[in-house]
Amino acid sequence: MALDAPAVLVGFTRALRAAGVDAGPDRVHAFLRALGTLRPGVRSDVYWAGRLTLCAGRDDLERYERLFAAYFGTADAHGDGRATAAAPRPRTALRVAGAAPRTATRTGDTAPASALASRTEVLRHRDIAGLTAAEREHLRRLLTAFTLRGEVRRTARRQPARRGGVDPRRTVREMLRHGGEPVRPRLHARADRPRRVVLLVDVSGSMAPYADALLRFAHAAARGGRTEVFTVGTRLTRVTRELSHRDPEAALAAVAAAVPDWRGGTRLGELLRAFLDRWGQRGMARGAMVVVLSDGWERGDPALLAGQMRRLHRLAHRVVWANPLKARPGYAPLAAGMAAALPSVDAFVEGHSLAALERLAAVVKGAQP
Repeated sequence: MALDAPAVLVGFTRALRAAGVDAGPDRVHAFLRALGTLRPGVRSDVYWAGRLTLCAGRDDLERYERLFAAYFGTADAHGDGRATAAAPRPRTALRVAGAAPRTATRTGDTAPASALASRTEVLRHRDIAGLTAAEREHLRRLLTAFTLRGEVRRTARRQPARRGGVDPRRTVREMLRHGGEPVRPRLHARADRPRRVVLLVDVSGSMAPYADALLRFAHAAARGGRTEVFTVGTRLTRVTRELSHRDPEAALAAVAAAVPDWRGGTRLGELLRAFLDRWGQRGMARGAMVVVLSDGWERGDPALLAGQMRRLHRLAHRVVWANPLKARPGYAPLAAGMAAALPSVDAFVEGHSLAALERLAAVVKGAQP
């Protein structure tokens, strides 16, 4: 399947947003305009156009490097993993529908119509359960660039700002430093802070095809801080510490050792009650973005699940449920557990693919589903 260059490039910017890069519409427009002047089919031109227009800070650069390499393949790089324009290797072009690739201008610099980036864009929409081993490995590389931040809330704390009210203490201190001479008033404003995110990841047998990808998604989320992760099946296990390992393979190995109920049944109602009694009611769920990643199959009493979901909904800022089955044709939330939980869910979204996880990240950040 071949995609035209604009679809691939816009898909890349969406993946950047899911990775935490603030690539808004203005930056995306500048990116596409820059490529209109350069060569949208040549990887190094795509790299530099994106780096200069889509990134706003040092943190963005690190995420951009990681995601570009996963999305378009390994580009020109030195030992630090950063792509550069010097000493280029043969460059790869995106497939542009209806247009012949341009001739390379440097010796040894070729621009074949490779489907690498197009395959990545197609992979974003594929159901995780149907991926091959090679596609799963590619998906893992893309998931390492993810980030997950809760919806921003205004706090009572104030911080220095260019606009806002006068900060009397800082203004007086500044006047004293200048011998009592009048100075420009120092201003402050209320600080913004992302809400805590709580992930409840179903590791029961029915979720086995998705468990690895969802835990890697949780690992990327936990790296950003203010994220708590629990696995649910027949037991509730807090795995935030295990997922704190920087290396995803080490983190997943630690989770595998800590979770005793892989591929078992599901007792969502009982485990949700255990979570609320031990952690949620004490403050972890208060005002938080709580995300349940589950297909909704329940072996216990659906009435218990319904009651605990209502309790969770009263505590949390928003409750989001991501169900991998929602994307299947003809799906309806008729399973007893899903039907019992749905009235207390603020956003019911898909969770079957990389693109679905990107949309989930946007919903957690405050976008409408």
